[in-house]
Amino acid sequence: MTPAHARGTADPATTTPWENLVTAALLGTDRRTPPGHRPGRDAPVALLDAAAVEAVRRRAGLRPARAARRPDPAPEDPRSALPDAAARRLSMLLADRSSAIGGGRRGTAPDLMELLPQWLATANSRGYAAPPQMLPALLDAARGRTDLRPAALKFAGPRALWLARLNPDWRFALRATPGGGAALPGPEETARIQRLWQEGLFAERVALLAAIRAREPAAARELLAATWPTERAEDRLMFLDSLRTGLGPEDEPFLEQALSDRSRNVRATAAELLSALPGSALAARMADRAVACVAVDHTRSAATITVEAPHECDAGMERDGVVAKAPAGRGERSWWLGQLVESAPLGTWPGRLGGRTPREIVALPVADDWQSELHAAWCRAAVRQRDTEWSRALLGVPTAPEAGGPGAVSLAERAKLLGALDSVERAEWVAGFIGTHGLSEAFQLLGVCAVPWAATLGRAVVDALDIARDAGSYPWSFSGVMGLAERCLDPSEANRLDGLLAVPDEPEDASPGAGGYWAEAFQRLVTTLRLRAAMAAELGAA
Repeated sequence: MTPAHARGTADPATTTPWENLVTAALLGTDRRTPPGHRPGRDAPVALLDAAAVEAVRRRAGLRPARAARRPDPAPEDPRSALPDAAARRLSMLLADRSSAIGGGRRGTAPDLMELLPQWLATANSRGYAAPPQMLPALLDAARGRTDLRPAALKFAGPRALWLARLNPDWRFALRATPGGGAALPGPEETARIQRLWQEGLFAERVALLAAIRAREPAAARELLAATWPTERAEDRLMFLDSLRTGLGPEDEPFLEQALSDRSRNVRATAAELLSALPGSALAARMADRAVACVAVDHTRSAATITVEAPHECDAGMERDGVVAKAPAGRGERSWWLGQLVESAPLGTWPGRLGGRTPREIVALPVADDWQSELHAAWCRAAVRQRDTEWSRALLGVPTAPEAGGPGAVSLAERAKLLGALDSVERAEWVAGFIGTHGLSEAFQLLGVCAVPWAATLGRAVVDALDIARDAGSYPWSFSGVMGLAERCLDPSEANRLDGLLAVPDEPEDASPGAGGYWAEAFQRLVTTLRLRAAMAAELGAA
């Protein structure tokens, strides 16, 4: 054994030049000099010089190999080129990283990254193509924010998929695009449709089924029925979900067959779809069960709804989608009742409850503390069946003293019910709610209103913010609403807000520094609205 091995060190003759330099650096040039150099004062400098040369050699050196196949050229994007001013704006939006910095006051500068989704939506609506030189930054932004991906990939177009195949960091674009970006067959390509349906990857088959369902619902259903018995349970569930598009009475026989599926999740989805068809046999069966549980008692001083919940969940109920096992902390009978009522057609109840209108039914008292359960089930039915009259009844008037409403059990339920109303009525209802209850409970409701907000709703939000400022409220409590206002207020409101930019006198009981914060927030709001107006003009949008 050599002395070097006895000391546990490597033999310089059997190691690489880089390893020898690393060893010399670790031991020190007093104990180990760089190969080819003498000990002395110049040894450290010689070591660094040698390391620099070797580092360049290691990075630049390649072993001879066969040349790789040259990538195919990027596809052409036939869409219109982005106007120069809009391209410069996009570059600014992509370069901003203020949204990634947490904590602290935001000041008066707009949050450009929060405006990027709106910019992309407008650019897509105008049919513009992304500038090629901006595709890397656009893909990087979409990689970091999943909410940006659909709009960003649509704007990026086919060249983004070409790039994604060359850079592993952007592979999400291939996963997010059905079929990995491959073009789906057209309606006339029957042979290609059948081949893709029989042999394609799962994502390709889902995309194909969705595309056919959107243009020809019956053909999509027949395609699915042909292979239904041989599909995996998890695949059947995804395929069945595609029937929500264009759902109609013609789908009932197929969905009735799916009620006998061996997968509980498939059965539940089939039952949900059938209950959304008020004329289906399942809806009629659920109505028969539900009306047996709910009646009007006329023997009391005032007409009162009485409830007798089911005492068991039989096999027929389970086949029709009723889940027998109640969640933890929930009574079985109330659990079964809720499922029956939410699946019954809402048109059943006026005839069952004395010819009353939905508004009159909701106003009736309910005996034995069943009101919240019954009304919550009616809420779910109204959302599922998109029934405008029942949604109005359960929402109640927005100026009612109780913010919870006559039927909804939560603000989340009210937000879902608002979805059944048209955008104008929705905005007016939320404006009335804010005028009565303020902004503290309105955040979820604002999230379902069309953008830009209608003038009535925009004025209600700004007035409520102004009232909160004058009252000395904690400004940080309204940061979420202020952020929504920056993105959703009509840009034409900017001039009307100029009067709110001054720092107000702070009441004695106000939080310290609140006035300055409010002034900054309103300044940022006005600046953002004017920026949004400029963005729309650059894109040629009305």
